[in-house]
Amino acid sequence: MPAECERRPCQRRRDGLHGIPPEALPSKCLVGSVSLRVIPEVAPVTDDDAFRHEIRDWLATNLTDELRGAGGPGRENEAFPQRLAFARRLAGAGWTTLAWPVAHGGRGASLQRQVIFHEEYARAGAPSRVDHIGTTMVGPTLIALGTRAQRDRFLPAIAAVGQLWCQGYSEPGAGSDLAGVITRARLDGDRWVLTGQKVWTSLAHVADWCFVLARTEPVPPGGPRHAGLSYLLVPMRQPGVTVRPIRQLTGDSEFNEVFFDDATTEAGLVVGEPGQGWRVAMATLAFERGAATVGQQVGFQRDLDDLVAVARRTGAATDPALRDRLTRAWIDLSVLRAHTLRSLTEDLPAGSSVIKLLWTRWRQGLGDLAMDVLSAGDAGPEATERWQRYFLFSRADTIYGGSNEIQRGIVAERVLGLPRQARG
Repeated sequence: MPAECERRPCQRRRDGLHGIPPEALPSKCLVGSVSLRVIPEVAPVTDDDAFRHEIRDWLATNLTDELRGAGGPGRENEAFPQRLAFARRLAGAGWTTLAWPVAHGGRGASLQRQVIFHEEYARAGAPSRVDHIGTTMVGPTLIALGTRAQRDRFLPAIAAVGQLWCQGYSEPGAGSDLAGVITRARLDGDRWVLTGQKVWTSLAHVADWCFVLARTEPVPPGGPRHAGLSYLLVPMRQPGVTVRPIRQLTGDSEFNEVFFDDATTEAGLVVGEPGQGWRVAMATLAFERGAATVGQQVGFQRDLDDLVAVARRTGAATDPALRDRLTRAWIDLSVLRAHTLRSLTEDLPAGSSVIKLLWTRWRQGLGDLAMDVLSAGDAGPEATERWQRYFLFSRADTIYGGSNEIQRGIVAERVLGLPRQARG
């Protein structure tokens, strides 16, 4: 928290979508005086109560206890068949394509309604979505940049959760430095032929299709390294595709290596022009960082509430230092939410990089704090297993999705105006 918070009230408070009511904020930055019993929940978006109640009613009718809290980071294989069935019920009610234009089978919801949906979904403890790569990344990309034939072919199945997708970006030598991909694709008649390897591919073992960033042309002399890349839609269930699970610290295997050995896809399944895939790939990432991030933060609030409950059981809540750290976690989460809501409606330089730095630091910090809370007393086997898993998986947060070192470099260049970092 900046030192000036102790001297003056924040000048960023706004009404409507950005607003966090003053009564929901701590009155002081002196967190030691705040009781754990009165830490409020991060404030929801206001207005549109009828829409909020529509979502709540649907979830109350359709969400079963066995699915509450199922899935999520480090647990994506948990109750997968049941979560898939639930996603298809969501699709039948039109919730999976809430943000899509009506002309493409969506509900054309405003940004505020999208935020409300993700808040209520997370607040109800609904399961981690198995369709999110298709409905929040591939679908919007095809609507914006795909051909009519591509939209007609894929959008109905994506909307109905009849197809599952994975993302083929990262490689062993090109993770955060995405322009360095070396997977190649060459056009052979009416088929693209792909050779190469992808890594850290979430849910590749259950996916039907993968959107793959591959090099189809050499880098032009003096041109940017990302020139010559193409964005291809590749079927996963074919002889030339091999998926190998990566066993994680948690013992689970939701990430995978994917090998393309003369795998093929149709010539017409390149999104955008051949060689111009970088623009399409960046558009996909922009769609990924949309209103769903607000729901993610409601989930963070639930994690914090649960850890506070554990702290009370173990006696950790009587330790002033741990009590202050729990309160600081709430303050930092409020800052994260305020910045996220602002970034949804303002074109902030390096806004998504700042959000990545904030939420990954927060989750890793909560994992560290959880280990100290557990050490204060017996939390029971279920809570102990949950928080150990949380701690272990959070080690990856600062690496996947663009490492924090890369994100800091982006902030340094685009916000602070520092010289561009030398890259090999």
